[in-house]
Amino acid sequence: MAQSDNANGSAGDGEERRGPVIRDNRRIDPETGEVRGAAAEEPEEAPEAGADAGADAEEVEGIEIPDTPEQVVSEAINADERVVELTNDIKRVQAEYSNYRKRVERDRVAVREVATAQVLGELLPILDDIGRARDHDELTGGFKAVGEALEGAVAKLGLERFAEQGDDFDPNVHEALTLVPVPGISVQTVVEVFQPGYRMGERILRPARVVVGDPVEGSEESGSAEAPAGDAEDSGGRAEE
Repeated sequence: MAQSDNANGSAGDGEERRGPVIRDNRRIDPETGEVRGAAAEEPEEAPEAGADAGADAEEVEGIEIPDTPEQVVSEAINADERVVELTNDIKRVQAEYSNYRKRVERDRVAVREVATAQVLGELLPILDDIGRARDHDELTGGFKAVGEALEGAVAKLGLERFAEQGDDFDPNVHEALTLVPVPGISVQTVVEVFQPGYRMGERILRPARVVVGDPVEGSEESGSAEAPAGDAEDSGGRAEE
């Protein structure tokens, strides 16, 4: 028991003797004057540099690096050509759409004109009756108001009446019912209107039916030639007497 107590006591004394450990952390050795731990610190920095290098390598692996500069130039040229091609496609589509809009608008106007012309064509016989009633002084009272209102409505739609006595004959707008010789005129002329014509803009809905006067060729020359002949007969008769 004494030995164990001595052992424990010696162990306890040893632990008490150890106490705090004092380490010399001075970087410069006071005896040699050299820097302490330079060799030990260098290996510690190496892993940090290696870690940074590994991180950089991982970042570089995520980026696709072209093989040659010629590839970069070729891709840039192809991209520019693609941009030009797409720009031309857009311009072509815009031009086609603009032409489509113009064509649709033109067709809409043409359809409206055709429909209006058909309706006005059905009203022409009624307008003829109103005109004949006016010529015979029968357009009076309420009938006159209705007739004038109808004529005003069709005029707003673009209906125009043509053909008057004395107009030059035009086969494009006049329908000649008969041709009579008329002295004293130089061109074919409308001498009588049987049925007036109607048009809407440049569209002829109905040509005018007229009597055309045809100039008589040589009428003036024949008249002047007859006068000297008569004078000669008179002079001959006097000579015989």
